[in-house]
Amino acid sequence: MKDLANFLFEVGMLQRTPRTGFQFLGTGGESVAEHVLRTLFIGYTLCRMDGQADLRKVLQICLFHDLPEARTGDMNYVNKKYVSVDEEKAVSDLASTLFFGDDIREAVREFNEKKTRESLIAHDADQLSLILVLKECGDLGNKYSAEWISYARKRLCTENGRELAAAILETQWSDWWFKEKGDWWVNGNRG
Repeated sequence: MKDLANFLFEVGMLQRTPRTGFQFLGTGGESVAEHVLRTLFIGYTLCRMDGQADLRKVLQICLFHDLPEARTGDMNYVNKKYVSVDEEKAVSDLASTLFFGDDIREAVREFNEKKTRESLIAHDADQLSLILVLKECGDLGNKYSAEWISYARKRLCTENGRELAAAILETQWSDWWFKEKGDWWVNGNRG
């Protein structure tokens, strides 16, 4: 049980591990845990759109794909030019004491290899999570986000991922809650 407790404390580090690319964008930000949560929802959505992929596998890959960052930190594209991270050792060390460690190893391996339908969906979920944050930043005035989005779109692997990205980019980030402007926004729920 102590190994399980340690694992759950380690997972908590993802809440305190920032996604470091935002320092270069100049706005926005999220923790790795926030990124993983949105990636899970996107992975679920893309899997349902696909209709043939194994939902459990997609969700497992999305859940574990950035877990090693609790040990390695998040390496943005600039960092990766200069710093090497031994992700394999991080995965091996964190999984070695867990009875479900093979699930973690397999999910991270499958994500990195990008050979299965499920891993391609998980990759798109990962990139769409970034695209959503970048779109929010752009809608709020960041002039660099559009260029970043163009590169993230090139990393998309599936047609459903590309179609969802197009819909995201055609939608204002606040539409879901602010599209029905009117008297309610003046009077609240008082009619």
